[in-house]
Amino acid sequence: MRRFFLIAIPYAWLTLLFLVPFFIVLKIALSDYALSIPPYTPKLDIGGSWMALKDFFAALDFENFVFLTTDDLYWKAYLSSLKIATISTLLTLAVGYPIAYAMAQAPDEWRPTLMMLIILPFWTSFLIRVYAWMGILSKEGFLNQFLLWTGIISEPLTIINTNTAVYIGIVYTYLPFMILPIYAALEKLDASLLEAAEDLGCSRFQAFWLVTIPLSKNGIIAGSFLVFIPALGEFVIPSLLGGSKTLMIGKILWEEFFSNRDWPVASAVAVVLLLILIIPIVLFQRNQQKQAEAEQ
Repeated sequence: MRRFFLIAIPYAWLTLLFLVPFFIVLKIALSDYALSIPPYTPKLDIGGSWMALKDFFAALDFENFVFLTTDDLYWKAYLSSLKIATISTLLTLAVGYPIAYAMAQAPDEWRPTLMMLIILPFWTSFLIRVYAWMGILSKEGFLNQFLLWTGIISEPLTIINTNTAVYIGIVYTYLPFMILPIYAALEKLDASLLEAAEDLGCSRFQAFWLVTIPLSKNGIIAGSFLVFIPALGEFVIPSLLGGSKTLMIGKILWEEFFSNRDWPVASAVAVVLLLILIIPIVLFQRNQQKQAEAEQ
């Protein structure tokens, strides 16, 4: 019974906060648009008999999902979101790994302070931090004023309302999610392994590449997932920093739900986005399980 309750708690949490909302969204995605409140006509009647439900499934069509393939806007938004999320994840990794490595190499008495500095931005509202970047990156903002004052540029740069501003906002916002898992992996690293690699003829860079990077792989993967998944569906940062020219699926979802009030199409967009996120995670978990079984 103890083992059953231990397993039942996370499964109940997953069912309540993931599966139930997912099936609600899927039900709306299989509905028809209507000028009503709510703005859709449900087709799926869960309360009916089994035979009625079976006949109903046979009559279901996926016109909302088919519609996504006929309009270039949606697949371009998916591709643009994948591109921005991937580049942002790589940039966050490039910035976060050296910081995590420096924290792991710091003296023990300094590590809690460094950890607090990494977590400190979470004490401020996410929206306020994004608005602060609007002021920093604008033509009259602090960055342009500083570059003009130093003489690096002769006229203000146009950073706001571009993809560059979106990358800056995502990297800044999700940097702690990359640093913390990598730091947790590097902190457990046995320094004697690096010494052994150097004794066997490796340079410091070779020892870092052949020992440190592989042993911190789990932290890199965890941090990359923690950045890539929310960045793919990000809405606030592209809207405030990217402007109208930045095409991301989160903005499309917002417009379909609240501007067009086309809940069935918006739900179909959300279901496809969820599948895009779940499939690589499931494949990765299966690969990790096979590797663990092979090592045993």
